[in-house]
Amino acid sequence: MSQEICIWFIGPDRTGLIAHITNYLFDKEVNISDIACTATGDNAELTIIHTLPRGVTMEEIEKDLKGMPELSDGTLEVNPYHFKEARGPSSTVTHRFTLAGDDIPGLIAKISKTLDEHGANIVRMNSETHQGIHSVVNISRFAVSLRQEKAPDCLAAIVRIACELKLTFRYEAT
Repeated sequence: MSQEICIWFIGPDRTGLIAHITNYLFDKEVNISDIACTATGDNAELTIIHTLPRGVTMEEIEKDLKGMPELSDGTLEVNPYHFKEARGPSSTVTHRFTLAGDDIPGLIAKISKTLDEHGANIVRMNSETHQGIHSVVNISRFAVSLRQEKAPDCLAAIVRIACELKLTFRYEAT
């Protein structure tokens, strides 16, 4: 019987980090079903969900990964994954949008509330803040699952927020 596991790592960000982990997993004939990585400051956070092939154990993966010099100064966890791997309709990305402009406190809360009010599920999201030429700039990206009949009203509400806050708004339907 196959076993689904989740690998989670947080530690110093460095070139080749994902390559070392994913090539190791490829050599073990592991097929990655979901992966998310983000670099925050000097750190990287990585989450990988996958099913182990026959003959490969969770303990073996954990031992080997913890033995990699590239991962030695971070925190690594390998745990059973007990959630359904199959994606339902609420995890299928139907729309992607980006908001960019001045860093405005409460922006993520306002957008999240608007999405919730329109029945949208946030599948993936990231927000980055950095120093621009004249001010601190924020770029927030959302990948959401939104029912087709609710999309026009939801997107119009997001556009209203972007206009009120003088943000650039860009979206695409997938």
